[in-house]
Amino acid sequence: MNELEAYYNKYNEEKRLLRPYGRVEYLTTMKYIHEDIGERKGLQILDLGCATGRYSVPLSEEGHELTCLDPVNYHLGILRQKRERLGLKSMTIHKGNALDLSKYPEDHYDIILCLGPLYHLFTKEDKVKALTECRRILKPAGTLFAGYCMNEFGVIQYGLREGKLLESLENGKLDKDFHIRNDISDLFSFDRTEDIEGYNEKTGLIRKKVLSADGCTNYIRQLVTDMDESVFEKYMEYHLATCERPDLLGAGNHTLDILTKP
Repeated sequence: MNELEAYYNKYNEEKRLLRPYGRVEYLTTMKYIHEDIGERKGLQILDLGCATGRYSVPLSEEGHELTCLDPVNYHLGILRQKRERLGLKSMTIHKGNALDLSKYPEDHYDIILCLGPLYHLFTKEDKVKALTECRRILKPAGTLFAGYCMNEFGVIQYGLREGKLLESLENGKLDKDFHIRNDISDLFSFDRTEDIEGYNEKTGLIRKKVLSADGCTNYIRQLVTDMDESVFEKYMEYHLATCERPDLLGAGNHTLDILTKP
C-alpha cells in the first residue's frame, strides 16, 4: 500500500462533499457539468479519480455511460457497492491512475472529469502527461474538467494558520516568491494560475472557462457550517455570481479549468 492509498483509507472522502463547505464545491462543479451536457443523453463520461462516486453516481443515474477509475481499493469497494445497490448497469469501474490511460481508446469520451488526480502529481511533466492522455481519449470538441489545488490557499492555510511560514521559507519548502515546492511526501501538490496555463500550452487543450470551485469557502468553513439553508442559498448565489472573476482565481482552495479538444 502506498502513502496515497493509506491516506485515503483514513480520510473520509465519502463525506467530504456532503459537508456544508464541500457542498459549495460539489454544487458548483455539477452546475458547470450540467451546463456542458445540456440536453444530451447517453454521453460517454470518464471519471478519473472517481473516489466513492460523488459525481459519477448521479451522472450514471441520469442515463450517461460512466467509466470510473481510481487508485484506491477502499474507494472502489464503496463505489461497487453503490453500483450494485442502485442497479447502475451503465457504470464500469477500474483500478488505475491518470498517468496510464492506454487501455482507453482514442477520441472516445464526450466528457472527462479529472477532479482529483492533478492534486497528487508533483512535476510539470507528470501533469502534462496526464492532461495529454486525457486529450488523446477525449472526442474532438469534448470537454475536460481539470481540478487543481491552489498555491495561495496552501500558503495561508499551512504557512500562516498553522504557523509554519518561517520554517517553510528556511527549509526551502517555499521559494523566495512564496511558491510551494511540490514534493511527493506531502501527498498534495499546489499550483498558481500561470502554472495551469503553462500545462495547457504544452497539451494544446483550449480553455472554455476557468473558475474557483469553492471561492472563499474553505477560509470560513465554520461560518458556512452554521448557515441556515436560506442563508446558504444566498451564499451560493454570491459564489456562483463571482466564481469566474479573474481577480478571485487562485485565492480559493480549488480551481476548476474547463477545457476542450480542438
